[in-house]
Amino acid sequence: MRGRADGSQRRRLLPSLCVVAIFLVFLYVYHGSIFGSQKALEYGSRSLRKLGLTGDDDADLGSKLDESSSKFGQEDGEDDVIPKSFPVCDDRHSELIPCLDRNLIYQMRLKLDLSLMEHYERHCPLPERRYNCLIPPPAGYKIPIKWPKSRDEVWKANIPHTHLAHEKSDQNWMVVKGEKIVFPGGGTHFHYGADKYIASLANMLNFSNNNLNNGGRIRTVFDVGCGVASFGAYLLSSDIITMSLAPNDVHQNQIQFALERGIPASLGVLGTKRLPYPSRSFELAHCSRCRIDWLQRDGILLLELDRLLRPGGYFAYSSPEAYAQDEEDLRIWREMSALVERMCWRIASKRNQTVIWQKPLTNDCYMERAPGTQPPLCRSDDDPDAVWGVPMEACITPYSDHDHKSRGSELAPWPARATAPPPRLADFGYSKDIFEKDTEVWMQRVESYWNLLSPKITSDTLRNLMDMKANLGSFAAALKGKDVWVMNVVPEDGPNTLKLIYDRGLIGTIHNWCEAFSTYPRTYDLLHAWTVFSDIEKKGCSAEDLLIEMDRILRPTGFVIIRDKPSVIEFVKKYLTALHWEAVSNERDGDELVFLIQKKIWLTSESLRDTE
Repeated sequence: MRGRADGSQRRRLLPSLCVVAIFLVFLYVYHGSIFGSQKALEYGSRSLRKLGLTGDDDADLGSKLDESSSKFGQEDGEDDVIPKSFPVCDDRHSELIPCLDRNLIYQMRLKLDLSLMEHYERHCPLPERRYNCLIPPPAGYKIPIKWPKSRDEVWKANIPHTHLAHEKSDQNWMVVKGEKIVFPGGGTHFHYGADKYIASLANMLNFSNNNLNNGGRIRTVFDVGCGVASFGAYLLSSDIITMSLAPNDVHQNQIQFALERGIPASLGVLGTKRLPYPSRSFELAHCSRCRIDWLQRDGILLLELDRLLRPGGYFAYSSPEAYAQDEEDLRIWREMSALVERMCWRIASKRNQTVIWQKPLTNDCYMERAPGTQPPLCRSDDDPDAVWGVPMEACITPYSDHDHKSRGSELAPWPARATAPPPRLADFGYSKDIFEKDTEVWMQRVESYWNLLSPKITSDTLRNLMDMKANLGSFAAALKGKDVWVMNVVPEDGPNTLKLIYDRGLIGTIHNWCEAFSTYPRTYDLLHAWTVFSDIEKKGCSAEDLLIEMDRILRPTGFVIIRDKPSVIEFVKKYLTALHWEAVSNERDGDELVFLIQKKIWLTSESLRDTE
């Protein structure tokens, strides 16, 4: 009887154990762990109401979370809702760029003109469709190789895409070698090395020693359709910094490779909107078989380059049209030559497969054109520095009376340019004394930052830096002696000081931090946020969304420096555990606190299994 009773009890116990086991598995999947066992594709701040939140369970957690995301001045315990963890995005989103997400375009059923490249322009998700999950690194992710070695090789596991290596195998773009991807320095037009090609361009312009920097007069370069940015990579040794630009197109991940290599680069396209750079930013623009139809829409794309070039700036164009003799190439060459002549460009040099045009120094040629000549001059009320979401126009931007009389940009050669007061300071009513004081203050602040960082870094730890609110660019200027580069970001709704930053020989972009930045995940080693959170609070945007975005673009083991009011720092501290961030130091500097944070390296359970 006892045996039969035990068997009966076992039969009753088995379903109970199954129920308990299922419940425990549910809890584990539901709440996750530091290794990202919770997998999710979460949208909007309100999705967090079902994660481990502290606070009143019966309250409207979604609205509380929205409020706490943008209000920093509330007392502890006052509508205080803090996530214990964030969900982890599915592994298929390990390279997510929220505002350049083609899946989102498909889901939103946007009607875009593919011939105008609108599908490669920014299209951001609505707030309720923003990803509120942490982007996982790919399986086998390793801390990136340090600069300058990274110029020539990266870990294959960090960007597990070998498509370009096979497609461009005859052009020496990149080669797969074991666990690494190697970059021999080739390109579509310069199979035998960017260094030789760059020297040939300098030779065509009769620059001394075949050095393209021309005694520091050429400092900022724009490379459109840049591939993996080897052109910009090999210019760095000549003290030339290049904004390498390419879309997230069929040559996918080319900009990701560039940034992994430690080369300045950005995602973007010559489409319908102005590029996010001010007028007269670059001494030289470059296109090497970039596959752009420069004649379309009355030459509007070439006129956008004209807007970006400084007085006397160059456009180096290497393409079959410059040398081929078949009928179609000859037609394109004739039409393009006629267009640039009407734009008052002249041929500075032409050799073999390359032509270099030069933009005029003054308005004289524009004024001498026959009435009705196309393209026309832009309207007098057109602001050539207004770029955020502004459509391109097929018109020529003339110089101001001052610039016309100056016959040039009046910029000092590099490196003196970094600390010399820019001529366009007067556009903002800033004096030379204000500029010099700002430069001095940030020299001191950067020195203090490096003292705080010194226990955690060596000379090659940091390479890709971002100043999220760059103002006059003095943070980046203070770093010119270090082996780093800085992406200077200027808010779209503040003083458009980005032209001063370019005039200092630095690079950057316009952006709205209520939206995601146009870059791949894990691309920056350090983010500097000076009053950025206070600014978005005034806009009513979500500070929590900004934290998740900062985590997306920050490399594992990377650093964040937040300089802001104390209430902002207290707010950020509450999210450190959920973000897998770690506080390094917290110091007061006048009315502001300086909070130094380091991102931990973590992998999802799936990634861990894949690496075993």
